[in-house]
Amino acid sequence: MGDIVKQILAKPIQLADQVTKAADEASSFKQECGELKAKTEKLAALLRQAARASSDLYERPTRRIIDETEHVLDKALALALKCRGNALMKRVFTLNPGAAFRKVSLLLENSIGDVSWLLRVSAGDGGGDYIGGLPPIATNEPILCFIWEQIAVLHTGTLEDRSDAAAQLVSLASNSDRYGKLIIEEGGVGPLLKLLKEGKAEGQEHAARAIGLLGRDPESVDNMIHVGACSVFAKILKESPMKVQAVVAWAVSELAANYPKCQDLFAQHNIIRLLVGHLAFETVEEHSKYTIVSTKPTSIHAVVIANNNVKKEDHFHDNEKKARMPHPLGDNRPRNLHRVITSTIAMHAATKQGNEPNHNHQTNGNGVDNDAKQGNQNHQRNYSHSGINMKGRDHEDPQTKANMKEMAARALWHLAKGNSPICRSITESRALLCFSVLLEKGTEAVQYNSAMAVMEITSVAEKDAELRKSAFKPNSPACKAVVDQVVKIIEKADSDLLIPCIKTIGNLARTFKATETRMIGPLVKLLDEREAEVSREASIALTKFACTENYLHVDHSKAIISAGGAKHLIQLVYFGEEMVKIPALVLLSYTAMHVPDSEELAQAEVLGVIDWASKQSSIANDPAIEALLLESKSRLELYQSRGPRGFHKLHLHLHQ
Repeated sequence: MGDIVKQILAKPIQLADQVTKAADEASSFKQECGELKAKTEKLAALLRQAARASSDLYERPTRRIIDETEHVLDKALALALKCRGNALMKRVFTLNPGAAFRKVSLLLENSIGDVSWLLRVSAGDGGGDYIGGLPPIATNEPILCFIWEQIAVLHTGTLEDRSDAAAQLVSLASNSDRYGKLIIEEGGVGPLLKLLKEGKAEGQEHAARAIGLLGRDPESVDNMIHVGACSVFAKILKESPMKVQAVVAWAVSELAANYPKCQDLFAQHNIIRLLVGHLAFETVEEHSKYTIVSTKPTSIHAVVIANNNVKKEDHFHDNEKKARMPHPLGDNRPRNLHRVITSTIAMHAATKQGNEPNHNHQTNGNGVDNDAKQGNQNHQRNYSHSGINMKGRDHEDPQTKANMKEMAARALWHLAKGNSPICRSITESRALLCFSVLLEKGTEAVQYNSAMAVMEITSVAEKDAELRKSAFKPNSPACKAVVDQVVKIIEKADSDLLIPCIKTIGNLARTFKATETRMIGPLVKLLDEREAEVSREASIALTKFACTENYLHVDHSKAIISAGGAKHLIQLVYFGEEMVKIPALVLLSYTAMHVPDSEELAQAEVLGVIDWASKQSSIANDPAIEALLLESKSRLELYQSRGPRGFHKLHLHLHQ
């Protein structure tokens, strides 16, 4: 950059010399030209000082200031040249020659102030008599110059000064998207990342928060990725204080939410592994596909444990096949969660020992396998947490730990959205077990982010058969723990977790067995919910059970009808808000189409309801729904009659 700045400074230095020479040769207005010369020489000295310090100058303001200075020197040269010929003076200064000199003199003073400021903030040198916050050029764009100053401090200041500058940029970026874009355009991301990597804890927090705020649009995030944000984030999540790591996890979530294309880049830098490690800290024991904690001889021991636990799990499920599985932490029996986790750990260990490649091993800087060092500590807690330096973590305050889990869950939520490979990495780790615990035991924010993460993972699994079969097998303890907790939340129906949990169950509709009906009842009850959004989401979730694409649609449709779904759906079709009517009608049509001989549907006169709905203008415009209504009506007609008088009575009853 030094050579570029020297090129920028070359022309104004030459102009300043020409102004000085012209002022010396003036034959009129010698006093004014003498003052002009003095200020030009002062400016030239500053420009030469800037040229000597070119490698330290901050290029963005340098270009603006030197361009302005060059224009000023052009005017000064033109004025000085006019003072060289007496014959022309009457024509040159027809109005007020003193005003022209005063104007140029003021412009030169402003340029002196601008260059002095540039030297002060970029090279740490006052370089002149100008002392102040912002340069005269800030008159037109004060915010831009303020941003210049803070970025310059990030380049050259002490760690404390750089921390303060980062905090100022946080304040600017949080107040305006335009200011955020200016910070990026003026080269602020690079020094912020440098501070994040090298600064003290407070400065790192400010830098991470600034980067998260700057990532509000895809173009900005793309810029950050190209200047190395991923590697810096990975380093912080591995080594830094937990408070800093929590802010970095939040920044990851912001960038991933605003620019989904960066998800895979984060995964390539092991961000997923590190976030899951933070999620697992003090939530479940340290075991995952990412960390191999036993040496070769203990793999036999792992297989024995796996077999024993699988047998115990099979016995447990045989005895409670038709009963609802108790939550791992329910009834104040923590041993249940231990059984679920132990079984999952053992199965992962048995599978991994022979199949996982060596790249999952962690090595230190000397190439020594860190996992091998722990060969004799298989029954002790592993404090590596997938490569994270956990020294001192136990002494962090509870609020910091909770915030770390909140932000780790938030980051995993946005990283998982629409991304099958990342969802596969998450589900193959201990993350599902973590989510099952945090959904019950976490703070409100942790619970919400965990619920959203599970929702996004299951949304991907709904469309990805391979992921669905591997991660959400009916006999998977981790899956059962998550489902059980989600069903509990749906049964309570009293929190912000309700909507994401309803969607989660709907996403998993094709994974449940015909006998697995415990979630049908709670969802049917939500059809009678006063909040239209809840009823709508419950209708959509139940439709995923009853639709033709679900292999067990007949069994699920019968379960919905048995739970009293028909009455609720009829009420929604007639009197529900617009956002609820269509989903309720679709669900009612599927149940009628698959169980047309249902006595409950006959008593509820569903055929009449569908016949009435098919004549509504809002339905006639949707060919798919119109075809569904026609099919369900034709099947119902084989077993039921329209019963117009009964239908009329039902209509009156519902109105009452």
